[in-house]
Amino acid sequence: MTTSPFNPDTVRQTGFDRTKVTHWIAFGFGSGLSPKAPGTVGTLATIPLYLLMSPLHWTLYAGLLLIFTLFGIWVCGRVADDLGAKDPSAIVWDEFVGFLLTMIVAPPGWLWIVAGFLAFRLFDIWKPWPIRVVDRQVGGGLGIMLDDIIAGIMAALVLLALNWFL
Repeated sequence: MTTSPFNPDTVRQTGFDRTKVTHWIAFGFGSGLSPKAPGTVGTLATIPLYLLMSPLHWTLYAGLLLIFTLFGIWVCGRVADDLGAKDPSAIVWDEFVGFLLTMIVAPPGWLWIVAGFLAFRLFDIWKPWPIRVVDRQVGGGLGIMLDDIIAGIMAALVLLALNWFL
């Protein structure tokens, strides 16, 4: 048995529809189809996008992040409706946005990418207050996105503190 993310069983279990562009985006271009830890795999899949965006002026980076966020609210809500689920784990566009938000304050270098990855995943998995409240009480595309946005902000604050102390 193969564990490829495009295993027909995985595709069937997640409800992924290869013919819908919205599914490709919400599923992180296929990274959300990982049978194990799709959020972590989705965050890892964001690193190349971050590397492409990191040389941009911060205003352009922030503008793209805003577009990705607003688009993500719509696309994640739509795909969750398609799947008939509140926040399917295979939807990882929220991880893309949360990690990119984390990294907006990061100095250049692989050490900071690793630190940002670890901080974001910690907050996204642990879900301390207020992330847990948002995750439980806010529905739709906004709910899917907002808990990861808050996790991204908290992780960014950790990176700022690390940079200040180092």
